[in-house]
Amino acid sequence: QVQLVESGGGLVQPGGSLILSCAASGDIFSINRIDRMAWYRQAPGKQRDVVAAITSGGSANYADSVKGRFTISRDNAKNTMYLIMNSLKPEDTAVYYCYAQTKGMDYWGKGTLVTVSS
Repeated sequence: QVQLVESGGGLVQPGGSLILSCAASGDIFSINRIDRMAWYRQAPGKQRDVVAAITSGGSANYADSVKGRFTISRDNAKNTMYLIMNSLKPEDTAVYYCYAQTKGMDYWGKGTLVTVSS
């Protein structure tokens, strides 16, 4: 079993920045075998969509809507993933979820709310 806990959400003005973190804990063998990690987001009334994903080797990809503004990274030694969000827009408002895949299992965090508003 793996537990994922997000942090760093909050209220920010348009054009501002936030850094989200996702800390993984639990079964060390599962954690050490985490392959793909990702950030998803879900806005009110909309489906959950992937924002950015990163492999254990550090290969990353992004949704077109966040390219050039968001950066995903992970620190395998700290079992933590990050999402640096710059130039935030009101349409980035959503609950952001951490996702990890290991040993054929999918794990989700409970989410952290990001609100972009003036």
